[in-house]
Amino acid sequence: MTASALLPLVDPILGRLGIEHGFGQRETAAPQGTSFRKQVHGTNVSVATESRATDEPADAVVTCLGGVSVGIVTADCVPILIATENGIGVAAIHAGWRGLAAGVIEAGVEKLRAEAGQRSLVAAIGPAARGCCYEIDEPVWLGLGARYGAALEDEAILRPTEAGHAMLDLAALAARALNKCGLKATKIGHTHCLCTICSPDRFESFRREGATAGRLRHFIRSKAASSGQG
Repeated sequence: MTASALLPLVDPILGRLGIEHGFGQRETAAPQGTSFRKQVHGTNVSVATESRATDEPADAVVTCLGGVSVGIVTADCVPILIATENGIGVAAIHAGWRGLAAGVIEAGVEKLRAEAGQRSLVAAIGPAARGCCYEIDEPVWLGLGARYGAALEDEAILRPTEAGHAMLDLAALAARALNKCGLKATKIGHTHCLCTICSPDRFESFRREGATAGRLRHFIRSKAASSGQG
């Protein structure tokens, strides 16, 4: 299959609820009008009130406006798509190690719950740097330790190698962060937790390609409220 033939990846957990979404592969696109933001590896959460991209700095985008698609771009960082179980409230979160350390997942989940007025959420995690390929050094390790110290003791998330270095599974750490936010493992989709670094035919990777790397586009669309809902 050529890159141009690839399609966005659909996660079964969101798919069963009829929530339109997609994790990008090489050269796949998000729907026209998807609300992207200027990503800065921070914790700002933007609320999308219309179908257009803006230059607002934000690494999570939330909407409860029916028919609006929100999105993020990645090239090794973790893409997370979240929805209320009725699909009316949705969020797209961009979580690199800096964002994880700062609490972007927690900020995005909190904002979605506040905007939607619901605590019960489902989530899916897309392609990102995994523990097979993603080596970090001590400053990154220590940066994550302040928030996720206990999780980093799990070798499925962080596996020490030589002194001051370790292999980090960003997607696994993101899943643990979602658990801490109250999402049960059965509510988190992992079908497309593939490694971007060791799959050059399918995914862009900044770690592998440097400044020439492109970006993967991920999106999730809010359902329109039914006529019986207020």
